[in-house]
Amino acid sequence: MAYLSLVGAGPGDPELITLKAINTIREADVILYDALVNEALLQYAKPGAVLKFVGKRYGCHSLSQQEINHLIVEYAQSHGHVVRLKGGDPFVFGRAGEEIAAAKAAGIPVQVIPGISSALAAPAGQMIPLTSRGITESFWVTTGTTLTGGISSDLELAAQSTATVIILMAMSRLEAIMEIFTRHGKGDMPVAIIQNSTTEKEKMVIGTVKDIIFKSQYAGMANPAVIVIGEVVRLRDFTGTVKELIKRNEER
Repeated sequence: MAYLSLVGAGPGDPELITLKAINTIREADVILYDALVNEALLQYAKPGAVLKFVGKRYGCHSLSQQEINHLIVEYAQSHGHVVRLKGGDPFVFGRAGEEIAAAKAAGIPVQVIPGISSALAAPAGQMIPLTSRGITESFWVTTGTTLTGGISSDLELAAQSTATVIILMAMSRLEAIMEIFTRHGKGDMPVAIIQNSTTEKEKMVIGTVKDIIFKSQYAGMANPAVIVIGEVVRLRDFTGTVKELIKRNEER
């Protein structure tokens, strides 16, 4: 039976995937997987399953979204159960909506298996909370660039809030993003950049809006990376109480 499962593979550590996701991978006749998927997860595929890389890697030919949509429909009709294995969570900048629409247009049933997004896992793995009472009560998750290649207008709003801001896929626009926060008086706001989160290749730099570009360049930071901007970054190495940190921030 033709069927599509959109499965979240998690942030990189092959153990940070749900049991339901693993069971779905085991049932797949075809697995179409992205560049951010840890290939160790392919060990759960059943013998004879078609394993096809459809992600984007620098210097390599990558399939367009339209081509991927076509493969989903083609394989579902010819093989049966297709698993679209996506890094993180399918609904966090995963273009899942476009793939669901293509499958439904062809009469193919769809299910979604959520995954742990790097937007949450990367800060957590480095002991950076996204919220903390008295410091920030909310967080934004946004992308560095829009469909047209520009910077999201949401960043202008985020830079004016007290919320923690998590930005994905944004290293190429780091300077322009920091300029936005500087323009809104956030030059001393702490920033963490976490590359290859939850994997053996993970590395991180911490700085402020005004110096993170230099620190990032010196450390050779690149995608895939998660940028975290907010007072909560201070909590990673702070040894006092939250009340003391709040008081310190008020005295600045």
